[in-house]
This record gives sequence, structure tokens and C-alpha cells, in this order.
Amino acid sequence: MKSHTEAAGHYQSAVRNILELLNQRRVDEAAAACQVLLKTNPESNDALLLLGKARQQQGRFEEMLQLVETALSRAPQMSSLQLQYVGACQFCGHRDRALQELAKVERSARKDAALLQNVAELYMHSGKHEDAHRCYLRAVKLDRRNPRCLYNLASSYVAVGDLRQAEETYSKVIDLDPRNYDAWHNRSTLRKQTRNKNHTAKLERSIQKLAPNDPGEASLCYALSKELEDLGDNRRSFTYLKRGADSRRRQLQYDVQNEVSFMKRIAALFDGNYAANLTSAPERRGPIFVLGLPRSGTTLVDRIISSHSEVESLGEIPDFALALTRLGRTTDRHRLLEASALVDPDQLGREYLRSVASYGSESPYFIDKTPTNYLYIGLIAKALPGASVVHVQRHPLDSCFAMYRALFRMGYPFSYDLEDLGEYYIAYDALMQHWRETFPDTVLDVSYEALVDKQERVSNKIVAHCGLAWEPGCLEFDRNMAPVATASAAQVRKPIYRDALSRWRRFETQLAPLINRLQEAGIAL
Repeated sequence: MKSHTEAAGHYQSAVRNILELLNQRRVDEAAAACQVLLKTNPESNDALLLLGKARQQQGRFEEMLQLVETALSRAPQMSSLQLQYVGACQFCGHRDRALQELAKVERSARKDAALLQNVAELYMHSGKHEDAHRCYLRAVKLDRRNPRCLYNLASSYVAVGDLRQAEETYSKVIDLDPRNYDAWHNRSTLRKQTRNKNHTAKLERSIQKLAPNDPGEASLCYALSKELEDLGDNRRSFTYLKRGADSRRRQLQYDVQNEVSFMKRIAALFDGNYAANLTSAPERRGPIFVLGLPRSGTTLVDRIISSHSEVESLGEIPDFALALTRLGRTTDRHRLLEASALVDPDQLGREYLRSVASYGSESPYFIDKTPTNYLYIGLIAKALPGASVVHVQRHPLDSCFAMYRALFRMGYPFSYDLEDLGEYYIAYDALMQHWRETFPDTVLDVSYEALVDKQERVSNKIVAHCGLAWEPGCLEFDRNMAPVATASAAQVRKPIYRDALSRWRRFETQLAPLINRLQEAGIAL
């Protein structure tokens, strides 16, 4: 018979093994190991939660939730379990339940700055930016000189539209922690820098002090590039932009041809036979999908539509992809793609609407502004007939350059190399043409340039496509006080401006390889 010490050692060894399997994405082995551990340790919350993580990786979200619920029933006041329960609810599309639990945790966290930070982050994931802002304010009151607390508060100020406070708070972060290079970058994006008020000298000095391959190089170079462009020094601006993009690209393991092949497979699966043969769901009015490449103007169009009295924007939400994952029961994107062509469209539509209903919106129409929903247009057309799809597009070179000059925190790994950008754009353009041919009249294409030139006429067309009566307030989107948590948060607080039109022409020489590749592919420039 094993001693207590031996049993404890065996238990800890088993936990470490499961964690290693999960880190290696050997999820089926990890799940099996968890079940073995539970047989010998049936009261182990560790084993329950590790099995929950395995179920999450397998796309079996409801099982994950049940496991967390069991652990929470044993320790209902343990904040770490409460937060895991919130996360599980979000994966399952039960945001109402998640928010109820978050409110409980927030009340118990009144004097715990670290816990308030975690609560705020989960509020952000639920699109509750004002609730997150309240928690971040409270956390900073408790821990005024904590750079992490201040950084999160600054980002929250951006989301709720207080850009002046955001800039001041990012400056405090930098004073306390000069190596928080994300704060340097974010501060530079909040306004147009001027000759009398900029940070270029400090940014240059900070870059000169960097050690080789410092991960902060990208943030500092993007910041300096943006400020130099504001000051009209386009040559040096591009030099630092390329240095920052190259630095970011070196940090990534990425092959754009995987994305190209993936989009080609989407077109092959969701073809004319799919459109004609698979039964559609009943007509469902209410959802409005605003989609397109990042930095193409989707946030602007979202603000125009959501300025209508009958519309609420839910922002960039993962609900369509998560609903598909729950039905496909896998998180492997290739297996999920193959399974998605066999999913019952009516069931998918119902699951998506059930999930979205948990946000608690009372408006008759809502906007899902997740840019990459363009990958799912075939599924949207079948699962949600009657939904409006608005595709925002820019001049190809302005579109690609806008992505190249943006430092994304997550996603879009193709945006840091001009060759990758060209290949991705060509594949995206081909996929959008496929959707137009296969599902005609489903998508309204909106030109960003036309919207800037003829704001009222194009806005009327967008609103009509969404099945709404025209309201003059849609022209005053800059007065829309709803929070914004995208890279365009600063821009959409202003009326429409023309500064971003034909920006690529300032850098035509540097963009020559991209221009040539797009022309070779027959992209109209």
C-alpha cells in the first residue's frame, strides 16, 4: 500500500503530465489521462478542471461547463473557479449567466485589485466595456502605481471614448515602466502628432537602446513610424514601419499558403451545389453582419448603422464561429471546415441566435461586426436567410497598406510582410467573388472611398439594405457614444475625413513589390 507521500507524488506527476499533453495539443490523450486520474481521485478539482480544458480544446464546450459547475459546487466562493465558470459560459453562449456570476465576483473583489483586473477582462470579452471600465477604475484606486492596472485603465479609456484621459494614463504607465512598449505605441495612435507635441525624439532614443531581437522593437518602431508620418516625414516613417513589421514577422511561425489553401477549400465546399441543394433555414430578420478585411472601414459602417434608433452594435463577437464549433464538435479548423458543410443550417441559425440573445439586447436589429465572418458567408446565407450582410472594401493598395501599418495584438499574421499581404489579398478577393456568384443578392458591397465622397447617398443605401427606414442621425455617427474596442476607436470619434484616401501613393516606391503582385493576379488598381 502506497504511503501518503508516494500517493501525493504520483498525483502531482499525473497533473504535470496532463498539463504537458494539453500544451502539446495532444488533447485526446490528455482527456484519457484526466479520466484515469479521476477514478483514483474522484474529489479532485484539478482533474475536473484539466478535463474541462481538454473538452474546451475538443470543442465540447457544454461538457467543459458541466465539469466547471461540478468543481464550483464544491467550492462556490473560490474566485478562480468562479472566473473559469464565467469563461465556460462564454464559450457556450450563456453570457447572461456569465454576467450574473461576474457581478457576484466583482462585489467580492472590492478590495482586490488583481481580481478586479480579471473581472474587467471578462467583462470586455462579453462586450461590457463600461462595466470593465468601472472595475479598472476601482483597481487603480487600490493600486495607483501598478503599471499593469494603469495600462488596462488607459485601454479602457480608449474603448469608452475618453482619449485625453487615455493619453495621460499611458504616459503614467511609461513613467513607471519605460519598457512597456505597447503603451508607447498605443499612445502614439490616439491623435495626430504635431511639430510642437510629439514623442519622436524619445522613441528614437528608446529604439537605439534596444538589445538585438528585443520583442519590444515592433511596438516602438510602429509608434515612431506613425508619428513621423503625422509629421510628413514619409521616407523615415516607412523605414521604421518596415523594421517594426519585419521584427513582428520574425516572431511568428506562419505560412500564408495555408490560408490561401483554406479559402480555396471553402469555395470548393460551399459551391453552387451547396447553395442549391441544402435546405435553408426559415427567414430570420434582425442580424446585420458588417464584415471585410481589418482596417477596411468596417467600424465606420458599424457606427453609421448603429446610430439608427432600431439597431444596437454588439461589436466584434465570436458567436457565429463558436456556434459552428459547438455543432461541429471540434476546434481543429480543417476538420471543422469539412464538418461545417454538413451542419443543419436551421440548427446553426437557432444556435447562433440563442447565443446572441444572451447579450440582452432589446433592439429589433443587432450588428455582428466580426471582420472575418467573410469566411462564413455561405453558411450565413443558409442559416440566417433575411439577415443583412454588408461587405466593406477599400482600394486594394490602401486596404493592404492600412493592414501593414497596423500592429495587431492578435490575429492577422499575414499583415507583417508585403508578399504575404499580396497572397492573402488575392485569395480573399477570389473568395468574395465566389460568394457574389454563388449567393447573388446576399451581400451589399460598400466602397469606403464612395462612402467618404458621398456620405449621405451611400449611407442611405446601407441603411435600406438592412431593411431600415432612413434616419438623419446615421450621418452623425461621431456623436454615437457607444464604446468601441477596435483599432479604429480614435478615428470613429470624428466625422468622416479624407486623410486616409490614397495614402498608399505616398509610399508607391516602397510598395512596388506588392503593386506588381496584385497586378499580376489581375486585381484592378
